[in-house]
Amino acid sequence: MTSNKSAGSLWLQEHYRLLRHHLTHCSYIGNNPSIELTSKGNIEQVYGIRYAPNEDSPFLHLEFSLKYDDFSLDFLKAVLREIPPDEIVRSIESSPSGKYARKIGFLYEFLTGQTLMLSKDISGNYTDLLDPEKYVTAPGVKNKRWRINDNLPGTRDFCPVVRRTGELNALLEENVPQKIEELKQTFPAEIFSRATNYLYKKETRSSYEIEKEQPSPDRMEKFIALLMQAGREPREQLLEEGRLVQLQNAIVDPRFAAAGFRQDQNYIGQSLPNFLDLVHYICPPPVFVASLMDGIRKTALKSEGIRAEIRAAMLAFGFVFIHPFEDGNGRLHRFLIHDVLVSDGLVSEGLIIPVSAHILNHIREYDLILETYSRPLMEFIRYEKSEEGEVTVTNADETESYFRYPDLTEHCIYLLRAIHATLKEDMPDELHFIQRYEEAKAAIQGIVDMPDKMVDQMILFLYQNKGIFPKRRRESFARLTDEEIASMQSAYRKVFEMED
Repeated sequence: MTSNKSAGSLWLQEHYRLLRHHLTHCSYIGNNPSIELTSKGNIEQVYGIRYAPNEDSPFLHLEFSLKYDDFSLDFLKAVLREIPPDEIVRSIESSPSGKYARKIGFLYEFLTGQTLMLSKDISGNYTDLLDPEKYVTAPGVKNKRWRINDNLPGTRDFCPVVRRTGELNALLEENVPQKIEELKQTFPAEIFSRATNYLYKKETRSSYEIEKEQPSPDRMEKFIALLMQAGREPREQLLEEGRLVQLQNAIVDPRFAAAGFRQDQNYIGQSLPNFLDLVHYICPPPVFVASLMDGIRKTALKSEGIRAEIRAAMLAFGFVFIHPFEDGNGRLHRFLIHDVLVSDGLVSEGLIIPVSAHILNHIREYDLILETYSRPLMEFIRYEKSEEGEVTVTNADETESYFRYPDLTEHCIYLLRAIHATLKEDMPDELHFIQRYEEAKAAIQGIVDMPDKMVDQMILFLYQNKGIFPKRRRESFARLTDEEIASMQSAYRKVFEMED
């Protein structure tokens, strides 16, 4: 591309040396228009000469960026901080009815918190800030000053961006309630009911295992009870600090119960054999946490009407990246997924899609999706670590907008994939197993009418030993004959379609 010239976001990045920003769409001006997906995963597109902005005008390249490049609030804030306010005012007043001039004015005030001193009235028809064909948008809120429909899904404190990629749109065409109904019609009602109770337990156990924790029985029961209440509490109440503290206290070891959002800098890492830490992610500095969490709560309100799967991903991943507590963030993150799916009506009350179980079975994919957010941050965040292990971020001002304005496109795609895979594979497998379990139980009791506990134990031993009764367990069934045990083994293998 040596003969092509940079334009839009790429030109602004080079002009202002904003090199820490990852651009998902890079534009060039050249004689041979083309579009290419690079090995880095971003798009490079060449536009014809007639598209070329004036090379000396940052404002015109900013207009080009809004027209043709991917929308990134993090990047736009960095650009707008470089352009003098009086230069922005002059450019806007040269075209006070132009929709891109008005968008830039709105974004400047939204992102910087500063008011532009205009001498001309803004005019023109109201226009959407984001194109609903290209981005996930909230119901518009009219901004009279700039005559803009603010359809951002969030607020100044926290606002994720989700691009409508081809894959995202295709995944959103899947009908989740219909798939759930098909499962209900495929299996007897009593099997589906038993499976639902079992899946609550499995989801709880999986959520803890993701964190490599073995919870006590009472914490297991508390988390199950929490999941069963998902979607029944008003969102603005659930996301208040006091209520989140109550939820955190219920699911963690009492010694690590929080009194409020964290006041210390935390990070995620692992200890190496040489007693050094490998840091994977530095969480937002504590000075930002309260406003970020207030932004999450307001985003939950502003984004009402957006598809449930998207809202679940935006709020849940937004929460876990903020990491407002020292412990329990991952479990609350996964609880929020269920809460949104139920409260938004995608999943009926009393039912659960065991997303955590799917995550646990595909943990590398989960780690990778978390890394798509953490890895770019770790390339530019700067921090110091004391001998006591305390961390201090030294470039907090540079990292703030990264935390406030995440691109969560890939995280929405990930959650949609997980939901669909769970409905297509995991839940049918569990339902089939429970159906066969009940058949095996009835068959074994038909051989010897023994207590339920002994039947369950027999099935467990046969399951663990791949359909063969283990000789070392013979003493547990001393009252049974060898012929009876052989018949039970045969009955189990027949139900589970295992060859002799």
